[in-house]
Amino acid sequence: MDFFHKSVMLNECIDMLDIKPDGIYIDGTVGGAGHSLQIAKLLGEKGRLISFDRDPDAIAAATERLKGYNATVVKSNFSQMRQVLDELGIEKADGVLLDLGVSSHQLDKGERGFSYHSDAPLDMRMSQEGLSAADIVNTYSKEELAKILFEYGEEKFAWRIADKILEAREQKAIETTGELSEIIKASVPAKVRREKNPCKKSFQAIRIAVNGELDHLSLGLDAAFESIRPGGRIAVITFHSLEDRIVKQRFASWCKGCICNPDFPQCICGRLPQAKLVNRKPIEAGREELDENNRSRSAKLRVLERM
Repeated sequence: MDFFHKSVMLNECIDMLDIKPDGIYIDGTVGGAGHSLQIAKLLGEKGRLISFDRDPDAIAAATERLKGYNATVVKSNFSQMRQVLDELGIEKADGVLLDLGVSSHQLDKGERGFSYHSDAPLDMRMSQEGLSAADIVNTYSKEELAKILFEYGEEKFAWRIADKILEAREQKAIETTGELSEIIKASVPAKVRREKNPCKKSFQAIRIAVNGELDHLSLGLDAAFESIRPGGRIAVITFHSLEDRIVKQRFASWCKGCICNPDFPQCICGRLPQAKLVNRKPIEAGREELDENNRSRSAKLRVLERM
């Protein structure tokens, strides 16, 4: 399986997870197995790696690349982590890694329909099954489309783009990424088109909606926290502000202790912090990586340790 993906902040992730040879580790988004392979190489005979992905291409590639290691590759979304671990008889793990980026394979393989740089069927499904981008673009109401574009893409021209989509689909169904790109470009001012490609935010928003990414992230974070033992770590790489905000707020909630009214003379809730931040500020890619991999420029790595 030809599945290429350059792992972001590979060394930083491995360092932050503090791999123990006899530990149990979970890669919630195996992709091309870049992170997983490095984790597996550090494990001893008693160590174990469980790698998740919902993309059949990723599963095939990772299964091949992790042959010979103490690794199990599972076709499932990481939001189902707890159920899968129960089935495998695993109670707790020593570390969980979530790399939330879209893989290079998904972006560069035109027929997957993720990219606005090539003309392909409008798909964007990571699992290659279920609701597609074409289904959303051709059946959702103007209000639903505008909400997706504004909330998931932070697109200020959301209503104009949604209006143009409805106009276009009255003539014919919108079937390709190229057709959608042209509609988006026609919906924004010429100045915006000259400054940058205006399709990025809308394509991101539709992809998030197709794959339910933010819902799965919220569920997956809870499952990860439930699955790690004291001293275990969760490392999450985000690529846009919506993801990063969810991770930051969830981490902060687990690190928070007393929730009593500050006017109370003493604590009566008895709540103690459940975790601590390993890095107060997110780790970002270094200059060398930025020069080699342009897709790392928006990446942020946050790491939490359970107490």
